[in-house]
Parts: sequence; structure tokens; C-alpha cells
Amino acid sequence: MITGELKNKIDRIWETFWTGGITNPLDVIEQFTYLLFIKQLDEVETQREADAAILGYEPDRIFPDEAQEYRWSRFKNLGDAAKMYELIQNKVFPFIKNLHNDRESAYSRYMGNAIFKIPTPGMLSMVVDGIDGLGLDEAHDGGDSKGDLYEYLLSKVATAGTNGQFRTPRHIIKMMVDMVQPNPGDTIIDPAMGSAGFLIEAQNYLRQHHSDLFMDDAQREHFNNNMFYGNDMDTTMLRIGAMNMMLHGVENPNISYRDSLSESNADEEKYSLVLANPPFKGSLNATAVAANLLKVTKTKKTELLFLALFLRILKKGGRAAVIVPDGVLFGSSKAHKQIRKEIIENNKLTAVVSMPSGVFKPYAGVSTAILFFTKTGAGGTDNVWFYDMKADGFSLDDKRQPVQENDIPDIVARYGNLEAETNRKRTEQSFVVPVEEIKNNDYDLSINKYKEFEYVPVEYPPTEEIIGKIEALETEIQTELAELKALLKK
Repeated sequence: MITGELKNKIDRIWETFWTGGITNPLDVIEQFTYLLFIKQLDEVETQREADAAILGYEPDRIFPDEAQEYRWSRFKNLGDAAKMYELIQNKVFPFIKNLHNDRESAYSRYMGNAIFKIPTPGMLSMVVDGIDGLGLDEAHDGGDSKGDLYEYLLSKVATAGTNGQFRTPRHIIKMMVDMVQPNPGDTIIDPAMGSAGFLIEAQNYLRQHHSDLFMDDAQREHFNNNMFYGNDMDTTMLRIGAMNMMLHGVENPNISYRDSLSESNADEEKYSLVLANPPFKGSLNATAVAANLLKVTKTKKTELLFLALFLRILKKGGRAAVIVPDGVLFGSSKAHKQIRKEIIENNKLTAVVSMPSGVFKPYAGVSTAILFFTKTGAGGTDNVWFYDMKADGFSLDDKRQPVQENDIPDIVARYGNLEAETNRKRTEQSFVVPVEEIKNNDYDLSINKYKEFEYVPVEYPPTEEIIGKIEALETEIQTELAELKALLKK
């Protein structure tokens, strides 16, 4: 999470851009990201060199011998702002634009028209110093500090809420990935990928739990070229996603500029895993929506259309973990009921995890849930597991400070052993509900529809005793008041 001190540092860098003439927030984010990417390339190279020195092999180099001066750790110490500006503008920036050998790769496509817009050496020097002082070092800590930084930058864009560009918190993404457990044979997509957070976490999981896949030529080829897919309609997002995937070691992800809901998206039964937090609102060209999605749920609501899309693009046996607004769970319109019925009756709904509304603060206060389902095309829903998440390890106010209360480890553990959940009472935090009961309730998936509450009777003292206590208190007040008056007369 972005701390107060880090926010202040970022704000100062933002102000440097603003006062230097770059006033479009998206331009600021792009230029900020390019420089951060250059810095992180150097950090990755430094880590590779350190590992190679310990293990005694020659590392794969990002910066060849003739390009060593392009490294952040070298040019930041030049001491001459004009020389640094000339180097970055004429050599470093063209170098990162052409970093990928494959001219047809996503990275090459979306970085090809990137423009270096910082106007003066003085401004560049101040921004480089500012970024260097942020203390972000993903190459070493394995975190998502760049994603957190981008989330904070995005909060400054007035149109972010309108276009649904709120980043999913990293710990929620990790929880979802840990629950679905990607495997080396998966083909994974996020049809509204943003900065590629779900894809990054999926590849992290595979590196941690299936590191042997890199020893197999076919699996390694699949990982680098055919495993990861992402769509977005924002070129800034596509550039950031492409840079993010390259930094995390995925050589050629399939990242596309595409409206996933339109007729131009012909994907059908192609993927084995969907991980997504699709936009809940924003502009939608209703005339361009694919006809086969409208057959499943005739609506203009993007959250319902995306669910129909997930069912279309998944292979039989493919699974999905997706975030939806609470309205999807209980909405009474025909379209809401249609999509819930489709998932429950014609496929296999496994779980519904209800999240508190503070999860997306301070950027949004919407209540959400996560649906876990498998495409079967032939039903299969028997019992649906519900979990009422009350805490995610952070305060649920705008500050989002770390707290001890955290249901996420319990959610992951219980999801991994659903057989043990069948006898839990509905007064507990998690329980299962038979599919027939859900059908009889208009396919309502809100947890409060099925949760039971225990009411513990409270016994109060007799009325006479309560009145006696009030009278005693009144007498005591009057006595002390009289004593106070006497003191004031002296």
C-alpha cells in the first residue's frame, strides 16, 4: 500500500511535471511509467548479475556491453543535466522502445509509438532524482510497488471513476489466484486487464509452485508465448501492461487493443482460466455488443455482459474467478436472473465470497463479491459455498492502514477443503447452500438471503430496580450540586 510519506514524494514529482508544462494526467502517468521502467530494468539486470556471480554463470543481459551507459545507476550520476537529457532522449528511450526482438510482440506494438515528452534537462533531472528517492525495488522484494504507485497516480485522473479504471488491490488478486491455483497447462486471460495485475500474479504463482515447468521446453514455450492473454481499450494501460509483463519475465504475452464485448472479439472456448475485475460502469456502445452475448443476457450492464463473455470464451472445464458488484447477486431484472440462471443451471457455480465495501477505498466504496465457477455446458452445481469476508488485513476506511484482522488465509484454506464445509451452520462465517434452495429463491446469491443470525436474549433488571438506580443518581447529583453552590458563595 502507498504510505503517507511515499504519497508526499509522488505528489512532489507530479508537481514537477505539472509546473514543467505536462498537465495532462495521463501524459504524466506515461512519462512517470517510462522512467520507472528504465529504473526497474537496471534493478533486474543488477539482480541477474548478482545471482550469476554466486552461481558462476554468464547472465542473460538486458543491457549489452555497448549499452551499459543506458542503465539508471549510471546516468543518474552523470552530474550534468544536459548530458543526461541528451542520453535519455536520443539513446535510452529508443533503446527501451526497441527492447523486444520480436517486432510483432505486444511490447513492440504498444511501445512503438511511445513518445518522450519531458521538455527540459532541468525537469528531467528533478524527476529522476524524485523517482530514485521513492525507495521502490520490486526486483528485490518481489512486491507490486509499481502497481500500488500506479493505483495512486490513477486516483488523480478525474475520469478514472467514469471509465472504471480502478486497480484491484494486490492482496485480493493474490487471494483469487491462490484459490484457483493456475497450472502449467492453463491458458489464462483477463479481458479487462488494466495494468495486468492478474496476469502478473498468475505467473508469480506458477514460478513459486511449478518452477519445474521451466525445465521443460514445451512448457516454457507455452509460458512465454501462449499462456497469458489480456485485452484493454486504453493504450496507456496496454503499454504499462506490456512493460509490466516484460519486467516479470514473460517474454511475449498476448496483449491486445480490443473491446472484449464487441463483435470484433471472436474468441470462443479458447481459455482454461479467466481472472478478472471487469468495469462495473462506463461508456458502452450498445450497437457494437456481440449478439451472442445479448442472447445470454439482454442488457446494457457491462458486469452482466462480461459474465456472458466469460462463459463463451472458456473451454469446457475452464474455470473463472471474477469480481462483480453486489447487484449482480440479487438484481431482480430479467437480465440479472438470466445470467445467474445460466451460471447455476448450465454450468457449475462453486463459491461466492462477499467482500466488505471498504476493499476498494479510497477510490470506490462499492460492495463487491467474487464468483468462482466452472464452464461445463451441462450443469453440475450442487452446493454453493458462501463466505462472508469481514476483514482483509487493512482498515476499511479511506486510510486503508494494516490491521490484524484478516479473513484471507481462512478463505483460501477453507476453499481448498470444501468437503469439510458441508456441516457448518449458517450462523458461521462460511457455509454451503443446496442448489435447489437457490433456485427457489430466484437464483439469489446474496449471502444475507441464506445466513442465519443467532439472537441472544438480554435480561434486564426489574423496572423498580432501574428506577431506584436513577433516583439514587439524581440524589447524588443534587448533593454534589449543593456542595458546589456552597463553595461558590465563599
